[in-house]
Amino acid sequence: MKNKLKATVFIPVFNGENNHLKETLVALYKQKTDFPWDVIITDSESQDSSLSIIKEFLSKYDNLRLIKIKKSEFSHGRTRQMVAEISEAQYIVYLTQDAIPINSNWLSEMISPFSLNEKIVAVLGKQKPRDNCFPAMKYDINLVFEEQGVPDAITLWTRDNKEFFGKYTKESFYSDVCSAAPRDFLLNNIGYRTVDYSEDYEYGKDILDAGYIKAYNSRAVVEHSNDVKLSDYKKRIFDENYNIRLNSGNTTKISFLNVIINTIKFSFKDSIKILKDTDYTLRKKIYWSFINPLFHFEKWRGIRLANSIDLNSNISKYSLEKREK
Repeated sequence: MKNKLKATVFIPVFNGENNHLKETLVALYKQKTDFPWDVIITDSESQDSSLSIIKEFLSKYDNLRLIKIKKSEFSHGRTRQMVAEISEAQYIVYLTQDAIPINSNWLSEMISPFSLNEKIVAVLGKQKPRDNCFPAMKYDINLVFEEQGVPDAITLWTRDNKEFFGKYTKESFYSDVCSAAPRDFLLNNIGYRTVDYSEDYEYGKDILDAGYIKAYNSRAVVEHSNDVKLSDYKKRIFDENYNIRLNSGNTTKISFLNVIINTIKFSFKDSIKILKDTDYTLRKKIYWSFINPLFHFEKWRGIRLANSIDLNSNISKYSLEKREK
């Protein structure tokens, strides 16, 4: 067999110096596998020391390739599909610059589910929130992955109910923070859509609608949660929900009264969890009891804006993604 590479790990980079890039690469190069793998990184005109960090690893490892692209050329969907086209590996493993594998078996665990069934064409890894993650995000992340499957096991997901075809559901949930797919399938069957954002949601939906299987491996774990400030949280949530609306064509109107009601409801639920959370000191519990509701308020304001703004509007002032670009 000419192609002996089992996996390509792809990391898109933009201003990763203070966004855990070096930590991610250090953890990545601690992986222990019984198969050969390589790494492809794209850098989209970073203005910090990202290139210096990447070059440090280039000088140490011969399985790393750097591709420089213009910011204007980057697209979450198109760039990931491009890497599948230029890779020579059997599987493409997608990782973000701020997703840190927590042990040396992460890469092997990302690949292992594919051997279970030939219809498995998507593997989702588990995300563990960082220690400094604010409660609203921490509990959201934990809930999402608790729903995906049981600890220390592989859970398979299919789409059986045609009523949910074309919709985002628990079954189709997918995140390119930590995911994997067969290269041949991406090239010849279903690839990533050329969308600017939420490409992972689209891929998860598309493969289940077509009768394929998603595997969730709770043993493939990365440490990840967005280091986002309160002042930016509304924009982060806006990006997620606006692009889901843009890609799906579905709009869910939310009134300001709903914003208030949901803020109160979910803040109250979190307050109970905060009081029981052994990760927090008493001082932190008091602090988050007052500050966490502000994050919920910004979250629901972002969702409301994403579902009310005209889709033909210039969204630059509302979007964190656009500002970072």
